[in-house]
Amino acid sequence: MKPEIIVVGKIFARTQEKLDQEFTCHKLYEAPERDAFLKQHAGKVRALATFGASGADAKLMDALPKLEIIANFGVGVDAIDVAAARQRKIIVTNTPDVLNECVSDTAMALVLNTLRRFPASETYLRSGYWAARGAFELTASLGGRSLGILGLGRIGESIARRALAFGMKIRYHNRRRKDVPYAYDADLVALAKNSDVLLIVTPGGTATAKLVNAKVLDALGPRGYVVNVARGSVVDEQVLLRYLQEKKIAGAGLDVFEKEPNVPAEFYALDNAVLYPHVASATVETRKAMGDLQVENLHLHFAGKPAKTPVG
Repeated sequence: MKPEIIVVGKIFARTQEKLDQEFTCHKLYEAPERDAFLKQHAGKVRALATFGASGADAKLMDALPKLEIIANFGVGVDAIDVAAARQRKIIVTNTPDVLNECVSDTAMALVLNTLRRFPASETYLRSGYWAARGAFELTASLGGRSLGILGLGRIGESIARRALAFGMKIRYHNRRRKDVPYAYDADLVALAKNSDVLLIVTPGGTATAKLVNAKVLDALGPRGYVVNVARGSVVDEQVLLRYLQEKKIAGAGLDVFEKEPNVPAEFYALDNAVLYPHVASATVETRKAMGDLQVENLHLHFAGKPAKTPVG
């Protein structure tokens, strides 16, 4: 008998195929009536497979009395009530490290595209303006500028290495100083004040909600840029939108938004913002590695072994 699990939200197709091979999967996101579905499977389901915003709250955990593990596809677990899981002795796992390189690539692509305005220059060419109006406007160089990293974890350090290759100067803010050869700012406002580009790669959740606010953006100033590959919740989105509209900061590169996939339409009209639809880890190779790790965590648990990447 294969262990029974609930897949909370629609997941990467290859990962779903692998889950189906190893487990009996019940898809909550396809259920016409959620409560009836949970009641039907409560007596047998021992695991949840979650993805992105389709996390797990305390109510869902309580509906599944035999639940032992929540295996998340992705690093961020802000959609999972980890504290509630801990209280109920439910293991939570995520998929760290395997996406570091792709997220770092995306972060630097956003820095490049935001400062150099490559997407706008391509639109300019495709619109026939090069011949009709002359050369595209001059933009901003990366070399010599300060990149302030909010959240110098594994991904943050990977981004720093790339930024150094572009000639940027690195500084950072964490809750605690690290043994790294970069300048440290003890608070976020100081980091913003000392940076040309503020790059956000800190975890989401209530502890970091709207951490980048008006005070931080004022410190960054009209020549500063914001790049976010973390979570939309870390930024006060309405304040950021207003600062971009009023040119109180120079620009922004955003891969994440507060209420994905719904993006405020006002962002679309901005000529000083580069917008991605949350694609930082979205390559075939990386998503496969993430799915493999999610499945491995479940497989290890059901084999009576410790999960490979438990949270906390």
